[in-house]
Amino acid sequence: MDKKTTGIIAYLTIVGWLIAYLTGDKEGAKFHLNQSLVLAIAEIVLSIISGVLSHIPFGGLISWACSIALFVFWILGFVSAIKDEEKPVPVIGTIQILK
Repeated sequence: MDKKTTGIIAYLTIVGWLIAYLTGDKEGAKFHLNQSLVLAIAEIVLSIISGVLSHIPFGGLISWACSIALFVFWILGFVSAIKDEEKPVPVIGTIQILK
């Protein structure tokens, strides 16, 4: 897979990320592989925190707003991969997991 295809597939679920990581152009698409991994981890952390927030007033609303924000970040990253650009997603885009 070329760099652009690898970047696009990386945003399509965890399975897509694994396929992109294992069979794609890791060096060329490292930016998008990292961005989608950070988004996936943020979503897992948010779902854990949502369980705790559900027991406080307005916790569900906070969780819902954070979920919408993560979805918007995912769209921004996905569009960036489609355009073959390396624009970090807001707030969590500067986190580097893959070196």
